[in-house]
Amino acid sequence: MSVTTSPFMLALAMVVLAASMVIMLYWVHQTTPLTSIDTIREPGYFPYIKTVKYMEIGDVEEAEEKDSPMNILLFYADDWRHDTLGAAGNPVIKTPVLDALAADGVRFSENCVTTSICWISRATLYSGQYLARHNFVMPRSGRTITINGTHVNMGFEVPQNETIYSLLKQKAGYTTAHVGKLGLLVSLDQELNFNFFVDDDGWHYRMIGDKMWHITEKNTADALRFLVERDKNKPFFMNVAYFATHAVDGDERQYLPQNRSKSMYENDTIPIPATATDEAWKMMPQFFGDDNEGRNRWRWRYDTPVKYQSMMKNYYRMASEVDRSVGTIINHLAEEGQLDNTLIIFTTDNGNFHAEHGLADKWYPHQESIRVPLIVKDPRMNPKFKGTVIDDFTLNIDLTATILAAAGMKPLPSMMGRDISILYRNGGLQAATAGQARHKAVPTAEKRQYPDPASDGNGRYHSGSEFSWRTEFFYEHPMHVSPSFIPASEALVRKDYKYFYWPDFNYEQLFDLINDPGEMNDLFNSKNPVHQQKLKEMRRRFNELKMIAHSNLAIIL
Repeated sequence: MSVTTSPFMLALAMVVLAASMVIMLYWVHQTTPLTSIDTIREPGYFPYIKTVKYMEIGDVEEAEEKDSPMNILLFYADDWRHDTLGAAGNPVIKTPVLDALAADGVRFSENCVTTSICWISRATLYSGQYLARHNFVMPRSGRTITINGTHVNMGFEVPQNETIYSLLKQKAGYTTAHVGKLGLLVSLDQELNFNFFVDDDGWHYRMIGDKMWHITEKNTADALRFLVERDKNKPFFMNVAYFATHAVDGDERQYLPQNRSKSMYENDTIPIPATATDEAWKMMPQFFGDDNEGRNRWRWRYDTPVKYQSMMKNYYRMASEVDRSVGTIINHLAEEGQLDNTLIIFTTDNGNFHAEHGLADKWYPHQESIRVPLIVKDPRMNPKFKGTVIDDFTLNIDLTATILAAAGMKPLPSMMGRDISILYRNGGLQAATAGQARHKAVPTAEKRQYPDPASDGNGRYHSGSEFSWRTEFFYEHPMHVSPSFIPASEALVRKDYKYFYWPDFNYEQLFDLINDPGEMNDLFNSKNPVHQQKLKEMRRRFNELKMIAHSNLAIIL
């Protein structure tokens, strides 16, 4: 693991709000189903909370011994890639609240999803499992998938009492809330899973009662309503699952921000990516034709420079609106005096092509598609990690284990991720020596086991051990509709190389990420012996990890 100190720290603005505003919030939600967030509070665009009191180093051990469960607040946005953040170096986007949150906590720069699509990522969050295990492929009835030659009916194949919501509510005594996009389009037992549930998905503007609501505005109001009405004698887990920045697919405008955001970015020019070229599109595999859905959506959004600027500015406006919403919700927790007892996580369900490779949206194993933001502010954090960036591979399967651990629970044997707080508490996880990393890992306390390291790399490539964090992972995405529309894709991802496999076409690719971070130069046909050997090694390791992911083993990947 490597940790680097942030180059700057954003000062937190003091926000003084009258206590009567909380009373007003409660009153309006008692008397009407919803009311405009503007009538509730407007903390101002810039940061976000009263200054947070942090534990001194000497207080960490004592704090960990306390038996008071933390609140857990998950902000889970849609279609954000890793660099849709000012803190990640984006020179245009305005995300001051999230930037300040990163300065107060830890930002993970190599956080990835194991399948880049909304409903599968959400099923992975709820279950802690790869698609290969939970098998939730598409939200359509009657679909099947083929696993190792066997046809399997599509469904969310996780017992209802094993979702993260149910475990927290039934086993850990939490009040659980879901606000926003559930994303499964299958029923979850509300009594078993939720104390508070609002599902909003697929729209940007909608008339509700006598008010025209924007979906991010409604997400915010619903989250505040839960915080006011919840049982204050129990810890809470709330997932604020924003639909933004997802487009409305059937609307030619695609992105519809709030009116008050329209002036943002008006005078900015959004840089066009270096790989957003016709040449890059022509270098995609030959089965990427004009009927490919990524190319389709590129035509909707990015096929002219004027359209590119318009779409990206509206996309950024919606991201900034989510940033503002996060600040409003955290402000409310600050007023309640709950920040020192709340684990706050911000992440997203998948990345997004912004015209790179001549594509739009997600699905495929390229960096733009699989890398997503992850920011964590944890009251248990070792203070020396405050404001740092961690570049270990963290995955969306880790979110479930991390949240359960914060509630004092071990992951189930069926879960496949790992508690990431290991990386920023008590000095962090010390990197293993090659000898340690190569040892045959013993099962963990919850009976899960780490796979053996790869045979290549002298112990550098592995899924982790008691002494080390993962340095590679398996990626998968199913075919959707037809191979020409969205072909299935799989990959073995490492920091130095990435191996692609397109199973519908038995097509392989190899990319040197160090020298070719844009993934433009496919090395599959390279005559260089180094590349030929790397291809053989990664193909072998890819098949090993794929087989393990599709097994019923109690493993950590």
